[in-house]
Amino acid sequence: MSPLETPDNRLQQAMKLVLLAALPGLLALFWWYGWGVLINLLLAIVAALMVEAGVARLRQQPIQPALSDGSALVSATLLAAALPPYCPWWLTVMAVASGLLFGKHIYGGVGRNPFNPAMLGFALIMVMFPQPMTHWPAHGLDLTATFQQVFGAGQAPDAWAQATVLDSLRINKSLTMDELFTSNPAFGRFGGHGGEWVNLAFLAGGLFLLQRRVFGWHAPAGMLGSLFVVSLLFWNGSGSDSQGSPLLHLLSGATMLGAFFIITEPVSGAKTTLARLLFGVGVGVLTYAIRTWGGYPDGVAFAVLLMNLCVPALERFAASRQPQVSS
Repeated sequence: MSPLETPDNRLQQAMKLVLLAALPGLLALFWWYGWGVLINLLLAIVAALMVEAGVARLRQQPIQPALSDGSALVSATLLAAALPPYCPWWLTVMAVASGLLFGKHIYGGVGRNPFNPAMLGFALIMVMFPQPMTHWPAHGLDLTATFQQVFGAGQAPDAWAQATVLDSLRINKSLTMDELFTSNPAFGRFGGHGGEWVNLAFLAGGLFLLQRRVFGWHAPAGMLGSLFVVSLLFWNGSGSDSQGSPLLHLLSGATMLGAFFIITEPVSGAKTTLARLLFGVGVGVLTYAIRTWGGYPDGVAFAVLLMNLCVPALERFAASRQPQVSS
């Protein structure tokens, strides 16, 4: 480390790069789902800054450093990307506040959190309010209708919401995959309608972060590789009992967001290379299991939190595999 480089400066630079890399995915979300994405993002950022300032005030600490490290902005941005674009405003605020308070500050702040704050906030809101959390739009709304929907001032248009591709696949009992792709508007060419392009955009951002060495390849490769393998093993072609192709699982839901922006979080994730690889493998397998046999349409958040619990065991296992140097 150079004399002018401090851990705080390195954290700020990394957070700026993460926010920059998330921009293609956010733009793709905005292209497909409209103004709700932008309002979600603004609400999440304002809520995050208010929580950070409030906690710093309660701890009698300077407010400016708490707002400038960028970690709260990253958590808010990732939550805004994961939440339904037209969810009620209070749901976004609650997700951000609960994620930062119970996922970070209750443990002492930045660098001490055992759980991913964004995914903890997402999971808490999913458990408490499952109905609005699965209320995804079939298309975007104009700005006036967006404000009415988000702030509860009007009724959504008929047939405006639809089940996601993963939810449709999970509850399907009789249609073949070909029939689902032909008749269900939630399905696109390879994965979810719109969602496949959003995932490709987050993939592009993730590859940028890899190129800039913000994180290593081990956790993303472990997650995407295990998700591909397990979905291939349980794939039954186009039959009605098919659980979806590997490509569908890779390009649907929050797969790429999770692989490159969630599980690479340096504090709650694994530290050593082998442990990171195993962490990613566990997230991929659990994501598929929750998507296919669980009660929620996407399993990334719950998979990440479960693997956060396993980090100490993964680190001990990785340490035991290191060659012993005799004195």
